[in-house]
Amino acid sequence: MVKKIGHGAIRARDAEKTAKFYTEILGFREAFRMYREDGSLSTIYLYVGEGGFLEIFDGGTKEQQADQSTIGYCHVCYEVDDIEAAYRKVQDLGAPIDVPLRTGMAKCLLFYTHDPDGNAVELMQLPEESLQAQAIKRLEGE
Repeated sequence: MVKKIGHGAIRARDAEKTAKFYTEILGFREAFRMYREDGSLSTIYLYVGEGGFLEIFDGGTKEQQADQSTIGYCHVCYEVDDIEAAYRKVQDLGAPIDVPLRTGMAKCLLFYTHDPDGNAVELMQLPEESLQAQAIKRLEGE
């Protein structure tokens, strides 16, 4: 029934500033923008790759408090080809490093940063020995 994840969506205090984080630091590409009837910015659609998008809605005003005990959204994870290069780029461009580069429980390589509104972002590489890579190979081979 479900083919894949089509897009994630976030509401930003400043969609332009948030889009800049995702395009300049993480390398997403802007796909298109949508505007309200009055001409004001409604949504910036960013292309993540392989048919996936991130939708950024403008005009957020109320903060969410997400921590280790909050039920609901925790973070979004984007897969990269070269985790060390991604880590250096995020550091070099001055984005925060919330969890330094490490090997996760599933044997993937990962680190965490966050966007201007505090949304947690995990970047991950899947070596062959990672549980995710093994599951993909097994499940896509069915």
